[in-house]
Amino acid sequence: MDKPFQIHIITPEQAVYQGAITSLIAPSSLGYFGVWANHAPLITDIARGNITLRESAGKTKVFRSKGKGFLEVIKNKATLLLDCLPSLAE
Repeated sequence: MDKPFQIHIITPEQAVYQGAITSLIAPSSLGYFGVWANHAPLITDIARGNITLRESAGKTKVFRSKGKGFLEVIKNKATLLLDCLPSLAE
């Protein structure tokens, strides 16, 4: 079983998602990248595209980001700040 870490996805309008996940795949200006538990500290930009979360229970959630933002990863906590509300992909 993969080790979980916490994520918070926040926009100026509202908190979009909060919970324990085992992986995060997100788009940046240089391409897609992945984050897992115990990742090195990281601050990066977020570009338009799909943000994929694998929850601890094994479910996958995909958000479509229409704007830009930033991601900070530190001490098994990821904070994703987006400039507009993402849509949940089915």
